[in-house]
Amino acid sequence: MIVWLNGTFGAGKTTTAKELAGLLPQARIFDSEEVGSMLRHVLSSVPCTDFQEWTPWRGLVVETAAQVLDYVGGVLVVPQTVLTAEYWAEIRTGLAAKGIPVRHFVLHTDRETLTTRIHTDTAPESRSAARWRLDHLTPYEEALPWLRREGTVLDTTRVPPAAVARTIADAVRANTPQPTGV
Repeated sequence: MIVWLNGTFGAGKTTTAKELAGLLPQARIFDSEEVGSMLRHVLSSVPCTDFQEWTPWRGLVVETAAQVLDYVGGVLVVPQTVLTAEYWAEIRTGLAAKGIPVRHFVLHTDRETLTTRIHTDTAPESRSAARWRLDHLTPYEEALPWLRREGTVLDTTRVPPAAVARTIADAVRANTPQPTGV
């Protein structure tokens, strides 16, 4: 099984993923951005603004997840923003074709809180990406209609990551959809 944590940058995906991996048996985090980093070396001559634009990224995310699950089993927690509906459909369809169930959660936070989180994030890699993260707030808001249809939306504005992770773990264990709160 895959538990996909979607949402814009600053919503708490990475922190929630770390908490969640400790709550689900045999869970491990699969950082699909590493696939993008690997492809940057190979596809540096192919123009793109985001590695998700590369068809091989989407295919390799599916194949890597399938290979890892075949090898070790358990649950993969994937903290990855996907804001293009076609890309998400390609990934979801690819995983379904391999028989891998996916629980898709969208961590949502209002714009004001996101902006504050982005500006106050002290991690070096976050500070250098602040402008990029801020530039993705509008595309995230534009993607919300399809994200609401495709995933379970959880408001993380005033909820600590540990509580969000418990909510997700409970939903995964119960295998029942959670109400959207947004």
